[in-house]
Amino acid sequence: MPNALEIYLESIIDYAPSLIESLYETGIMMGFAMVAAILLGLPLGTLLFLTARGKPMENKFLYRTANIFVNIIRSFPFLLLVIAMQPAIRYFYGRATGDPIAASFPMMLIAIVLYARFVEQSLLDVPKGVIETAHSMGATMPQLVWKFLYVEARSSLLIGFTTAFVSFISYSTIMGVIGGGGIGDFAIRYGYQRYETAIMYTAIVIIIIFVVLMQWLGLQIARKLDKR
Repeated sequence: MPNALEIYLESIIDYAPSLIESLYETGIMMGFAMVAAILLGLPLGTLLFLTARGKPMENKFLYRTANIFVNIIRSFPFLLLVIAMQPAIRYFYGRATGDPIAASFPMMLIAIVLYARFVEQSLLDVPKGVIETAHSMGATMPQLVWKFLYVEARSSLLIGFTTAFVSFISYSTIMGVIGGGGIGDFAIRYGYQRYETAIMYTAIVIIIIFVVLMQWLGLQIARKLDKR
């Protein structure tokens, strides 16, 4: 009679191809989300900071518009956001389910607004003297942002990105509900629905290990960047 460990190892071997595929799908979704966070979330968060009251580019209309957009998307239950975006995804991409790329669209949207708020908070923590110094040196707006604000807040920006990254992983597990694939979908389909408890917990442990490693890595890099 095979013991429990042998049965577990046999199950892992049987499900290994599906597990690897699910990790690949999660990687695709995470990749799109991270790129969107950096390319669009970072500028949006910077805009929120610069156009706020008393800031270098104070503009009530731009600030309120961007702030309302961020608040609406962030407060929207993610599963309902995914469902609500289905028609638009299907129109622009051709399909809305069964594809990790299609599943990436709602993740990209939530990544943008989530990291934008982290960026805004990081820049708000920058001492006012930094902006005053930049102005006294005749820095242009791009120079103020890139050579003063981002440099001063680089550690906080990285910690915020790491925190957002962990949230992206949580959101990616939800995508399995609408056929987006990923490690969450693997845990549900091959673990929960087939009563393979060991397989389900294996997927959970993989997610936890990945999250812990990314948090540790992000914190270590942030500490090295923090020169204060």
